[in-house]
Amino acid sequence: MINGLLVDTQYCTGCYTCEIACRNEKEIPAGQWGIKLNQVGPFCVSEEEDKFIWNYTPMVTELCDLCADRVAAGQKPACVHHCLADALEYGPLSELVAKMEAKGERAYLMIP
Repeated sequence: MINGLLVDTQYCTGCYTCEIACRNEKEIPAGQWGIKLNQVGPFCVSEEEDKFIWNYTPMVTELCDLCADRVAAGQKPACVHHCLADALEYGPLSELVAKMEAKGERAYLMIP
């Protein structure tokens, strides 16, 4: 069974908690990440109303092992456990694919 992360970009607030939780859990040195929050934007959608779009997209890196030690102990990966907005979900790909299809374009899967 292959597991992965489902990211719902609609709910990611850009709080960086996933990065911090990962770094602390894995003792990753400064300047490296297991999961990295990327900022997309800001893009102006209406100059008249001063409206902008600014999205955040968490991405796993080569240092991510989905917290294999935590998962083996029956826990969620650190990034999922600490995500304040519940924008990250861990589980079997078969389940995550169904959830991703229901969410549409705002969600994507990551498999380290």
